[in-house]
Amino acid sequence: MDVTAIDTVSIRPAIDRDLPLLPAIELAAAAQFRQTAYPHMADAPLASEHTDLTQDKVWVANVAGELAGFAIVRAHQDALHIQEIDVDPKFARRGIGAALIRAVNDWARTQRVPNITLTTFDNVPWNGPYYERLGFAILPEVAWTADLQSVRQAEQLAGLPMEHRICMRLAVTRESTTARI
Repeated sequence: MDVTAIDTVSIRPAIDRDLPLLPAIELAAAAQFRQTAYPHMADAPLASEHTDLTQDKVWVANVAGELAGFAIVRAHQDALHIQEIDVDPKFARRGIGAALIRAVNDWARTQRVPNITLTTFDNVPWNGPYYERLGFAILPEVAWTADLQSVRQAEQLAGLPMEHRICMRLAVTRESTTARI
C-alpha cells in the first residue's frame, strides 16, 4: 500500500480482533535491526504475541483502514511502562510513533499517572535518540524503580545486549499533547 502524506492517522484503543495483526507489524519493525549492531534482535521473541488486554493497555494506529503501528503499555509504580511500540516501516516517518506516545501521554494524564517509562538502545537512531527528541530523558540507575529493575532483569534473561540498554522517562504533561511531541 502506498501511503501519501495526506493520509490521516487515527489512534484508538485496541480491541481483541486487532491482537492477531500486531505480530506482523512487530516483525516488520524488528527487521530493521538487521542493519544495526544487533541483527539477532530481528529474530527475538515477539512481545505482541503475549498481549493481554486485561493486563495491558494497547493503542493501535490506523492509516487508510490498515493497522500501521501499536503501543503496548503496562502500569508500573508511578508510571506507565511502554513494553513495545512499533510502526510498520512502510508507514515510517509520518509521525505515527509520536502520535502513539501522545495517546499514551493523554491517557496517563486522565489516570493521574505522572510518568511514562521505557527501555531501549541508546545507539540505535530510532530508539534512544528518537525518544530523546520526543522529550524522554535517560534515567540514571539510582532512579530505577523496582519495576524498571525487573524489566531490565527480564531483558537480560531474554538475551538482550545490556551494555547499550537504557531506561528513559517522560513526565506526563498536564494538558493535551496534541501540538507537542
